[in-house]
Amino acid sequence: MNLEQLQSFVAVSQIGPFTRAAEQLHLAQPSLSRQIATLEHDLGAELFHRARGHIRLTDAGEKLLPLARRMLAECWPT
Repeated sequence: MNLEQLQSFVAVSQIGPFTRAAEQLHLAQPSLSRQIATLEHDLGAELFHRARGHIRLTDAGEKLLPLARRMLAECWPT
């Protein structure tokens, strides 16, 4: 797990579709998808329910989100 993966995870959770989140992060959509897939693999849990373009957090994703936000805030203060 790395900060870029956490940033991607938070972006998708806030923005929604991977395509829009990728645009916001200035990434190609396949790159963003790979980051999320790697994060899910590393954590051993699915973070999003994906269905027909709709994205919502799983229970694991709901638990990770506040931690990811806190980690990003501590590492990349605004």
